[in-house]
Amino acid sequence: MGVWIDENGRVVRPAEPAWAASRTDVYGGKPLEIEGELYVAALRDWLARGERSEYVLSDEEFARRVRPRSPAEMEAEASFKLAAWFQQQGQPELALKYFTRAQELNPDDWNYHRQEWSFTGEAGKKWLEKFKGFDKEYYPKLKLKGG
Repeated sequence: MGVWIDENGRVVRPAEPAWAASRTDVYGGKPLEIEGELYVAALRDWLARGERSEYVLSDEEFARRVRPRSPAEMEAEASFKLAAWFQQQGQPELALKYFTRAQELNPDDWNYHRQEWSFTGEAGKKWLEKFKGFDKEYYPKLKLKGG
């Protein structure tokens, strides 16, 4: 993820997928597109033009893209942190309980799934299964321009 912060400490763009190169990979017959060249071109434009860059977001557009977490998302994050703590303490049964709860509360957060899968030894297999059934973009399409 990339976040643009200007020389005054102002966040110009919130976290978004940031790659240095473009490519499309295919996993299980489903494409996974990475738009690196577009991102790098926008970043270079901002570095050259500063606040005059067309890629600097207006306050309104920035606010639209950054929203507060819902109560379910906040509980999911707390459950995830408990799961990680229990895993570190050598209590995998309690860790699994809280990883599962985090996934139930926020099923679209891949971090919750990947972390739990890393303890099972089946991370690659489980990732592919979830990816194939996912009906959204794994990496959201870049929305570089915007008010």
